[in-house]
Amino acid sequence: MSGLMDRSLLDRALIYVTGKGGVGKTTVAAAIGMAAAQAGKRTIICEVAEQDRVSRAFIREGVRPEAESELAENLWATTIDPQRALEQWLGRQVGGGLVKTLTRSSAFQYFVAAAPGAKELITIAKVWETAQLARWDKRGRTYDLVVVDAPASGHGIGMLRTPQTFGDIARVGPVRRQALKVRGMLGDPARTAYVAVTLPEEMPVAETIDLGGRLEEAVGLGLDAVIVNGLFPERFKAAEAERLRGLAGEPAVAAALAEHDRAHGQRAHLRRLRRAVDAHVYTLPYLFEERLGPDAWARLGHQLAPRL
Repeated sequence: MSGLMDRSLLDRALIYVTGKGGVGKTTVAAAIGMAAAQAGKRTIICEVAEQDRVSRAFIREGVRPEAESELAENLWATTIDPQRALEQWLGRQVGGGLVKTLTRSSAFQYFVAAAPGAKELITIAKVWETAQLARWDKRGRTYDLVVVDAPASGHGIGMLRTPQTFGDIARVGPVRRQALKVRGMLGDPARTAYVAVTLPEEMPVAETIDLGGRLEEAVGLGLDAVIVNGLFPERFKAAEAERLRGLAGEPAVAAALAEHDRAHGQRAHLRRLRRAVDAHVYTLPYLFEERLGPDAWARLGHQLAPRL
């Protein structure tokens, strides 16, 4: 485990949050953002890959693609539009007038759509840009921390590989220079941290264990932390549960025992995960709420803050 593991995650410039689909990755990314904001960090949560989940939850706050909308004190959110990001980057390279001509060209649009990884490259480059003190747009706000609500682990790892891939292909020129700048930050443990989100279940835990090795191959760094989401409370001791089984005919008792058994199984998966990963493992409780939003994220962020 790296010596940097003893540093607070919130001291980095970028936290990349990924994990198997359906594990509550967006909830955890938002909770980390809330924790950072509560600690006084100027923080932005960046959605990528057109997920649009944070922005839907914050729809009353008017989060729109490429708009950096303030959600709370010290907290902003945006959803990255690859097309807009590409136009911004080209504006830095060739000037505003030519950008409009180029980006409206059908041939150029076809190239961007067809080139493998092009959208992923410009998306991760936009993430990089958001974490810089000098923005592509000089009017852009600067942040202490960027929290990335990244795609599910397979796509998320693929996105991290694109700067190296395009840097190797380009050889020279602005694409190579930009790609290597992004690659440098993604591989710098002083500036970037990687967080996996999982559930205490067999398949998500197995994928999380595998994720660490794939991350090392992609950027040369392992996981800094794993956050186990949706942990059920242990309401009964083993002896108490056994006594309750004698009353299992009662619907309320049967429901309580089913929750107890699920919580017991979750702890077994949690122990397996702790043995297998070389990273800090934190847990978040299951919230018995129909829909999670800013209030729930703030509560989870408050729980995470002392541990991050």
